[in-house]
This record gives sequence, structure tokens and C-alpha cells, in this order.
Amino acid sequence: MSGFAMQNDTRLDGQVAVVTGGAGILGAKFCTGLAARGAQVAVVDLSAEAARTVADCIGEGASGFVCDVANPASVRDCVSAIADRFGRIDVLVNNAATKTAEPRAFFATFDDYPIETWREVMSVNIDGMFLMAQAAGRVIVAGGRGGSVIQMSSIYGLVGPDARIYEGSDYLGGPINTPAVYSASKAAVIGLTRWLATHWAKDNIRVNALVPGGVGSGQNGAFGDLYATRVPMGRMASADEIVGPMLFLASPAARYVTGQVLAADGGWTAW
Repeated sequence: MSGFAMQNDTRLDGQVAVVTGGAGILGAKFCTGLAARGAQVAVVDLSAEAARTVADCIGEGASGFVCDVANPASVRDCVSAIADRFGRIDVLVNNAATKTAEPRAFFATFDDYPIETWREVMSVNIDGMFLMAQAAGRVIVAGGRGGSVIQMSSIYGLVGPDARIYEGSDYLGGPINTPAVYSASKAAVIGLTRWLATHWAKDNIRVNALVPGGVGSGQNGAFGDLYATRVPMGRMASADEIVGPMLFLASPAARYVTGQVLAADGGWTAW
């Protein structure tokens, strides 16, 4: 019984967790969940003020850090500051993503999609994930204790979108869709995850992708109703419901799990 309990322990006492996009809808929940399990948390966000606010809400053991994950120098400086502050890194939640500074360009139709917007999204969603994994990975490897990297993908990194759920949708002041760049970037996350899992296995660093389904975040009722018809469980997720799977992957409970894709999607990809 004790062995079973040990293998299913999700405590993270004494560990340092880094969460990129740490002030976002999922990121802030991740930071709070990690702290609740005993981790010290580096809240990393493009907005220094937002990162500090989340860290202050968590309290002792959390600190905010500013970082543009698409900028190699910014990533290097941020990871160095985290290592200086905490002395180690054990968990990286590679969560930062973007809808760009101009949402209407992000949601443009495929035929009219600007290459500039495509490159901006890719620079954060996959280049930024590579840069953070590279920089934080060096610290984890140097520590010699192993660790866990959780890379945030999406159901649309696994399957194509169902355009019917966007009929009558509204978000951020206009109609929405799932752009090809989003699907392409999130599929790339899964490829990078599996490569890193094999690359770092010798260092006892586990790397897994977490695939959330749609999370309620201000979409209008029409979208939520149509989305629910496409999900076996009949609803969108709340942000809180993605925290548990993340904690599992971060913790010793998943000590023999690497290179995997865990979908928390209410069954969307089962249909």
C-alpha cells in the first residue's frame, strides 16, 4: 500500500516550477495549483505587472518574471534570473501562446491570412516553446535531479476544427474560427515534445504534451452551445479542470510517463 501511495503522490515540496504565460487564463490556475502542491513558482509573463500580481496572490514562494518567449535574449535573461532567485528548476510548464496584438488579423480567413500574422504566432507558439525548453532544460540537466516538462498543445494539434461550431460565434469583439496557424503550431508542439522526451530520457527529464479541449473564456452563448454538441461530456471545460492533469504530469505520480499526449477534452477526440 505504501508503494502505491508513493507512486501516486502529487506533492511537489522543495521543487521549483516555471510557468510561461503564467498570468493567462490557464497559466494563473497552473501557478496556483503548483503552489498548492508545495512548489515554489516562477510566474513568467510578457507583462511584468501581471506576473507580479499573480505571484503576489499566491504569496511566499512565488515570484514574477517578465519574458518575451519569442526573444532569445529575453528568454536567456529570464531563466538566468529564475535560477538566481530559486537556485534550481524542476518543472517547466511551457504554456505561453498568442492570438497576436490584433485578434481580427489572427481570426482572418485562410485565403486572406497575412504571412506576418502567421510568423508572429509561430514565433511564440513554437519558437518560444523551443527557446524556453532549451534554456530551462540546461538548468534542469545541470541540477542532476531530473524533472518534468509539460508542453501545452490543443485538440487542434490532433484533429481539424469543426467549422460548424463557429456559426454565430463571437469573441474579442468579432466572429472567430480556428486559424490554420494555430493548428500547425500546436501540432508542432507535439512533435517537439516527443523529440525532447527521447533526447532527455537519459537525464531523467520527462516531457509530455497536455492537450486541453475548449475552455470557457468569454465566448458568447451561441459558441458554447454549439461546442457542447460536439463533446461527449456535453460542455466546455473550466480552467480548473485542466490543472489536475498538469499536476499529474508534473509530479512523481507520472514518474514513468514521458513522450505522451494527454487529452483533457471531455471526449472531443474520441468521436
